[in-house]
Amino acid sequence: MKAKHFSKLLFFVACFCASTLAACSKDNIAPIPDSVESIADRVWAYSQSHPDGFTLNIHTWAEPSTGIAVSYAATQNSHSRSQLGAVVRHALLHDGYVGGWFNTDDSLYYFDSSRLFPEDSLPAALRFGKENGQSSVFVLSTYTDIPLNGTIAEIVERDTLYVGTTGDYRPLSFYDSLTSQYWGFGIEMAQAIGHRLGVTTTFVPTSWPTLSADVLAQPPLFDFAIGGITITAARQESMAMSEGYLANGKTILCRSADTARFHSLADVDQPGVRVMVNPGGLNEQFARQHLTHATIIVHPRNEEIPSLIATGMADIMITEITEAPYYVQHDSRLAAPLLDQPFTHGEIGVLMRQGQDDLLQYINDIIAKMKSDGSLRRLHEKYGLSYKY
Repeated sequence: MKAKHFSKLLFFVACFCASTLAACSKDNIAPIPDSVESIADRVWAYSQSHPDGFTLNIHTWAEPSTGIAVSYAATQNSHSRSQLGAVVRHALLHDGYVGGWFNTDDSLYYFDSSRLFPEDSLPAALRFGKENGQSSVFVLSTYTDIPLNGTIAEIVERDTLYVGTTGDYRPLSFYDSLTSQYWGFGIEMAQAIGHRLGVTTTFVPTSWPTLSADVLAQPPLFDFAIGGITITAARQESMAMSEGYLANGKTILCRSADTARFHSLADVDQPGVRVMVNPGGLNEQFARQHLTHATIIVHPRNEEIPSLIATGMADIMITEITEAPYYVQHDSRLAAPLLDQPFTHGEIGVLMRQGQDDLLQYINDIIAKMKSDGSLRRLHEKYGLSYKY
């Protein structure tokens, strides 16, 4: 089955006819029994009324919504009603699934006997695909076509997903030196991707000043970066970014006692106001662009800045609406008076090298699935983040 068409259309048939199984054998080339023909007729009729694709279990006539479909080599290039019966027969003798797709190039309907793997068994599905001369496998829940030769296949082969993260951005990505573990919203997003790939997720330290260089490094340091990375046109010029999975925007963190002082960005941009930022990221860029009268102090460790504000080492921290609520909740000395009036509006996403199209597509499909099934909203709620989708 050609990869470019395989993703267009899959459907599955599970047969429960014991008499057919008794009449057929793997090497039998006798005429196809009427019971198989009747199944083929029904499948053919269904395919003609579903030109855009469908998934079908003929035992229940329900459409399965999960699994990884991989075609058998034995029925490769079978097409049209005249060859559908042979495909059904092969499926009855094997796994009971048939995949089909309409080829717009030659206006023929193609069918394959297929095997369905659980979605947490991508490595096994890819191995089976290679054994059967396929070019891709298809993930039903996300409608993703995964090529057997690409970034995902390389990750699965090495059994490890390498993820770059700064580990200094509560509650999105933080490295706890006491437990030697990373935790946070972005960390769980990365682990969810690794779980779907069926591999171990290993986190690689990076920093805001070196983030772009680390993403583009050769040989690669990691497969993608995650954790508080805002989607920007500048980043997309030289790198690739996923769809957004978290709304974001610039705001301030100050001492609770100073809440009445700051009603706008103009109140921050005053002589005598000390603004602290971490180096190399968008917070420093924003401060230098918009604050021409305040004093800007660059501190190397982002996670230390809130406590420095609380103890009076500076007056303002330029931060994000994703980060500020965490510190306000955990330190009564701090406040975020402009939290509902962010200075900018954007989204956070996954950052990676260009040219990893299969990995980028799969991540986007996972994000879309998490939005539709409610799991992304639940993850927002776990970390006290505002859900905007």
